[in-house]
Order: sequence, then structure tokens, then C-alpha cells
Amino acid sequence: MDSISSSASLFTPKFRCFDPTNTYSTTANHRRYYSALPSSSSRSPRGSHTNVNTNTDDVMANSTTTADPKTITGEFGYVLEDVPYFSDYIHDLPTYPNPLQDNPSYSVVKQYFVNVDDTVAQKIVVHKDSPRGTHFRRAGPRQKVYFESDEVHACIVTCGGLCPGLNTVIREIVCGLHHMYGVTRVLGIEGGYKGFYARNTIPLTPKVVNDIHKRGGTILGTSRGGHDTSKIVDSIQDRGINQVYIIGGDGTQKGASVIFEEIRRRGLKVAVAGIPKTIDNDIPVIDKSFGFDTAVEEAQRAINAAHVESESVENGIGLVKLMGRHSGFIAMYATLASRDVDCCLIPESPFYLEGPGGLFEYIEKRLKENGHMVIVVAEGAGQEFLSEHVRAIDKQDASGNKQLQDVGFWLSQKIKEHFSKHPKMTINLKYIDPTYMIRAIPSNASDNVYCTLLAHSAIHGAMAGYTGFTVGPVNGRHAYIPFHRINEARHKVVITDRMWARCLSSTHQPSFFSPKQLSEKKAEEELGDIHIEELAIK
Repeated sequence: MDSISSSASLFTPKFRCFDPTNTYSTTANHRRYYSALPSSSSRSPRGSHTNVNTNTDDVMANSTTTADPKTITGEFGYVLEDVPYFSDYIHDLPTYPNPLQDNPSYSVVKQYFVNVDDTVAQKIVVHKDSPRGTHFRRAGPRQKVYFESDEVHACIVTCGGLCPGLNTVIREIVCGLHHMYGVTRVLGIEGGYKGFYARNTIPLTPKVVNDIHKRGGTILGTSRGGHDTSKIVDSIQDRGINQVYIIGGDGTQKGASVIFEEIRRRGLKVAVAGIPKTIDNDIPVIDKSFGFDTAVEEAQRAINAAHVESESVENGIGLVKLMGRHSGFIAMYATLASRDVDCCLIPESPFYLEGPGGLFEYIEKRLKENGHMVIVVAEGAGQEFLSEHVRAIDKQDASGNKQLQDVGFWLSQKIKEHFSKHPKMTINLKYIDPTYMIRAIPSNASDNVYCTLLAHSAIHGAMAGYTGFTVGPVNGRHAYIPFHRINEARHKVVITDRMWARCLSSTHQPSFFSPKQLSEKKAEEELGDIHIEELAIK
């Protein structure tokens, strides 16, 4: 990890940062972040393309060597995990005054431009002796930009599954570029990553995108896989594109990271900005992903229907399956918001069916007490049972995600089988799967505002010369986050945290944990916290 230079210790604050108001000369300080700088804007030979990789993890493995993380340290354990900057690998680029200073819409703003030294703390709950910890560069407009308005040729691509808010993000990128920076050339890449080299594009203008936020899905279309780094960057180079906005989940962001590395290797003045999208809310570092609020709100409709069905008959059970492949945030928050749910099952919290303290025993107890119950299960919960009882087929989708078995249908069948052996308690079970209904709707008011902030933050970063970053709120403040931080892990429900305890308190369900399992889980999470603090101190 790089520490501050001796000369930097004379100044306050005591860390070095790149000032977008200056054009940097070629110095060793720029080269230290990248071991090999390109000598020219070269490209891969046309005939040397690798086969299309559908698994993004394979793309990462087969890509060129990635640059070392750009880390800057300061006093009292301060760590800035910075994002790449044009001047890191292209020197003597001219800068221009930000056109926002002449924009009448922003004339009333007292201090619109972000200070170049502003950073956002990842951890805000600290003790008096705690190190300052990890920070990220604050998002927002800078006084100087690296693009003139008529020079910008931007493109937008959406990849992976659908999510509420995709069209809103597209709209706000197009309108933001046009109204804030006077950019008139924006292309929409159709059909995900493969659209780059299939030459499918849509010219996007504020008029074209004016009403798209009222529709679900994405007007650009989407797909999984189709990532061929050389072909994609060749297409970017051929079209003269110099700003790339990539909207997608963790697999898509991994692909965006590889695209940035190839662009850096070729020495191209092309900004790559990621906007994280996952309905499951499993992107790490950021507070939440767009579309999540809409998904939780829409999940209420399914839960309400299950509640009406269950309470209308004797021993009625309403079983609702919600999205949540690895993370149970939608199920947990929908349960908390509903107050009609009696049991919430998520991937992070193991459960068992039979025996004392098992799910079947709890169902019997609730039916005797209330005469009905509602169960919410995330799609990734209980997959270990399906591997045992169902002939598991180890298949992956085009993004490299393991295809899950239908836990909702399986669980409904197991519950019916169990109670068929107890003729004294006849149940009426209704299984509801609203998965694709939820992700296909337009975003609600809260997500629309959030999508606008994400789009504008990405635009400001790209115009200011930042690249290879994902944008998102960290403790309520939007920041630029290096790709590697987004790709290193998944955000999951912490089942030893108070939020999960609130969920258990709402449903009155058992934890399904033995005391030994619970103590092991706590020790595991405490170890993870200690490791994070040690990294910050270093």
C-alpha cells in the first residue's frame, strides 16, 4: 500500500489526491498506480478475438492483468480507496471550465462544485479511539472537466435481469448529459454487452426518452453473457465513443471492470462508469440498489393476497416466494413492512423442517393459535434441502449464476405431505410466486428520485475525468467506488444484527438455530469486523 510522500507531510490534510482543476505533468507519482503504461493507443488484432465468454468470472480470469488498487493513506488510520483518473495513464490532457457554472438552473446554488478533497467515510459509527478508516471519493460536479460538450459521444448499455428503474436511469443519463453539459450525442446499445459488436444502437435524445420512466423493463433490451472484451472495446474505439455508462448487477460490473482495464491498456480517453443494479440489494458497500424500494412495495401486494386467502379458510396457509438468490433483503423488509407474515425464510438463515423447533412444528403451533398463517420464502433459501431431495442439476445461466430449484413449490409440497399424515389437521395451502411481476413494473417515486441522483453522479464523474468506478450512496452520501470493491463480495443479511432480530420479533418465529450454531455465526462475523478494522489501520 502506498503511503504519503515526505513532502506531503507539510500540508493539511495529509494525503495526496488528484486535483481536477490542474493538468498533471508526467511524473513517477502517476506511474506508481499502474505497473505498465501503454505506449500508444493500440488495439487487439482483428483476427485475435477470443471466443465469447458467457461467464463473467471467466472473462475476469482471461483478461489482461488488472491495475493495483489506488489507495492513499493519511493520519490517524485514514484510507482513501480512490478511483482511476485520466491523468493516471494519459498525461497532458487539457481541461475546461465546467459549463454548469453558466447554467441558469444552478445559478441559485450556493456551493455547487464538490471540493476535490471531499471524501465519504464507509463507517460512521466509531469509538473515540477508532482509526478514521476507509473513505471513498465524494461524487458530484467538479470545477474543471476533461470533455467539451461537442466532443462527448456517450453510450448506455443495460445488462442482466430486469429491475424497476432501468428506464429512469437511462432517461436521466440522457437528459442530464443534455441539460447540464450540452451533450447531444448519446447512443443506446441494444441487447446488453453483445450489442456492442452486433452494431445494434438507438440514438437517444431527451425527446426519445421523455416518458420511458413510466414503463417497466428497459427500452434498450438486455441479455446475460455475450461479453467479449476485445470486440466490445474495438466497437467503442470504432464508433468514437468516449463515455460508457454500464447499468447492471455484480456480474455486469465485473465485465465493466474488464472493459476499463482494456481501455486503460490501449491508452484511450474513455470514461467507464457503472451504475449498480440488482433487485436483491446484494451489492456491497453502497446503502442500497435502485429498484429495491419498489420491489418491497410491490411484494406487499402478494403478501396481502396470501393473507386474505389464508384467513378466509380454516387452517389456511399462504406461501409467497420472493426474489433473493443469495441475500434475503426483499423477504426481510417486505415481512417487516407487512406485519401479516408469520414466518420469513432467507438464504442467510438455515432452517430445518422436522423435529423439535423445526418449521413443521412451528406451522402447527401457529395454526392452532390463529387458524391461519403466511410464510415468505426467498428464492435462495433451503437450496441445500433441494439438493438432497430433488435431483439437482448443476446448471448455470449465461451470467455464470447457478440455476436454483423452485424452493417455493418444493416447500409447498413438503408441507402438504407432512399434514396429509395428520388427518386431524387439514390445511388449505395457496402458493403465490410474484417474482417476474415484481421486477417488471416501473419504479416508484422514491426509486425515481434515487435513479436521478445515481445518473447525475455518474455523469459528473465521467465529465471530471474519473473512470473505472461504480457510483452509489455510502451512508447517505453519493461516492465513486472502485470496481474491485463492488466485485469482491455480496451484501447479505447479517442474522446476528438487530434488523433480523426485528424481523423475528415481528413474525414470532424461532431462529431455527441451535445455541452452538448461533455462537459460531457470531464469532464468524466478529472475525470479519476485526479483519476490516485491521485493513483500515494498515
